[in-house]
Amino acid sequence: MTPRVALIGANGHGRWHRRRIAELQEAGTVELAALVDVRPIEPGPDTAPHFTDHHEMLRETAPDVVIICTPPHTHRPIATDALRAGADVLLEKPPVLSLAEHRALIEVLGETGRVCQVGFQALGSTALNEMRRSIAYGVVGTVTGVATVASWQRDDAYYKRSPWAGKRSVDGRPALDGALANPLAHAWMQCLAIMDGDRPVGVELERYRCRDIEVDDTACMRITLASGRPILVAVTLCGEEKIEGEVIVYGTGGRAVLEYPTDRLRLPGDDDFRALPGRVDLLENLIQHRADGTALIAPLARTEPFTAVLDVLNSAPEPAFLGGDLVAEQGEKPARIVTIKGVNAALRQAAERLALLSELPVPWAVGPHRVRLTATPESGLQITEEPVR
Repeated sequence: MTPRVALIGANGHGRWHRRRIAELQEAGTVELAALVDVRPIEPGPDTAPHFTDHHEMLRETAPDVVIICTPPHTHRPIATDALRAGADVLLEKPPVLSLAEHRALIEVLGETGRVCQVGFQALGSTALNEMRRSIAYGVVGTVTGVATVASWQRDDAYYKRSPWAGKRSVDGRPALDGALANPLAHAWMQCLAIMDGDRPVGVELERYRCRDIEVDDTACMRITLASGRPILVAVTLCGEEKIEGEVIVYGTGGRAVLEYPTDRLRLPGDDDFRALPGRVDLLENLIQHRADGTALIAPLARTEPFTAVLDVLNSAPEPAFLGGDLVAEQGEKPARIVTIKGVNAALRQAAERLALLSELPVPWAVGPHRVRLTATPESGLQITEEPVR
C-alpha cells in the first residue's frame, strides 16, 4: 500500500517539501494525504485537504508519515502528537533545542515503536560518504582535527520572515534562530558525522551580532571530542565574498576538503575540487526503511551530539554586538546587507589554525563561553555545571 504523507508547515520552506512530495507522488512512491499551516496555504504543485490544526488533521486523515516543517520551538510537541497518532516522522533540523527535549522524544519513539528521521539532508551526500571512506582508508593519515568555515549573507528581510526570526526565545521557549542553529547547522553537523563515535566533551563558544537580533549572525566555536581532537566552527551571515561552506579534515598526511552545499570534494593529490553529485533523499530513505528496514540516514539518536552542543546556546551569554567602523552596509531595506570588515580572513585563519577568534589577532573578538559535556549510559550526554577551564 502506498504510504500516505502529511506535511505540517506547508508554507515557507515547506514549499520545498511539497515539490518533493509531488515528484514522489508522480512516481507512485507516496500519496499526499494533507497539508497543514496556520496561515492560508500558498499555491503549489499539489492537491490535498488543507487544515489549520494538526490535531484535527491527524484524527481525520491518519497519515503513515508526517513531515514537520514548523518553527523549531514547536517540533517536540508536534512530533510527539504525530508519533502517538501512529505515524513515522521526518522532522526538519534542528530537531529539538535541548537535551531534555531530545530525551523526551527518544522516549516517545520507544513507547510508540515509530521512527523519526531528521532533515539533515546533507548527510545523504555522495561526496560526504566518499570523504568518510577515504579518511577511513587513510588518505589523510591520522586525523588531527576538523574545521568548517562558511561566509554567507542575509538581508534585513530574512529577519522579518517570521515571528521567531532572529529570536533567542518565543513565548518562554527556546528558538535560537541564529547562524549556528539554523542556516549553518549543516556545516558542523557534517563535522560531527565525519567524527562519528568520538563524542563531544567540551564546547568553547564565541558569538557576535551586527543587527538588532537576540542571536548570533557570526560565531566561532570549538568542540573538543573525547579523543582530544577539535572541531572548529567559523561561520557568518555577514560575510564579504561568499564561502559556500567547507569542511576541512586535517591529518598527518594532508587534508581533505568537502564543499558541502555543492557536493564537491578535494582529497590529497587532487589539483582541484571534484563534483560528486547525488544525495539520498531523506523522505525516500524513510519510506524505504518502512518497507524493508533499510537503515535511516539521520535517525534522531544520531543527532544527540548536535543537540548537546546546541543546548549550550541556551545558557550562553548574549552575542557581542559589532558596529561602528567594523561593519559596512550595502543597499536599502528590506534588501540591506551588513558585512563585517575582514571577517572572511579572520574565519579562514580560525579554521586553518583550529583556533578561536579570541586566540588570534582579531581586535573585536571576545573571550569564549566554556562548558563541559559528560555522558552516562543511563542519561546520555548532558551539560555539567562546571565550565571548562
